[in-house]
Amino acid sequence: MQTFKLSDMTKGWFVGAFTPTAFATDACEVAIKRYKAGDKEEAHFHKVATEITLIVSGRVRMFGKEWGEGDIIVVAPNDATDFEALTDAINVVVKTPGALNDKFLVK
Repeated sequence: MQTFKLSDMTKGWFVGAFTPTAFATDACEVAIKRYKAGDKEEAHFHKVATEITLIVSGRVRMFGKEWGEGDIIVVAPNDATDFEALTDAINVVVKTPGALNDKFLVK
């Protein structure tokens, strides 16, 4: 058995082919992301990975739409979106396959 602390991980990512990680794999990447109201991420896309976001709590904006608790957004490769936390929010994010250096900003 091994144990870890989420606070020791980078930006909430705890499964994937990076360091530190609780479980090393290139099959997927998993994170729990905590946002404060007003936090934003620039528009980006992935060429390889599909990214699945589960809104655990709060309200967010992706693809120009509002999403809330229990909503699951599946972002296919090459689909671009930005992100804004409309309230404090907690999301679970899964990327499959795990693909390091697969984040491209929309210019």
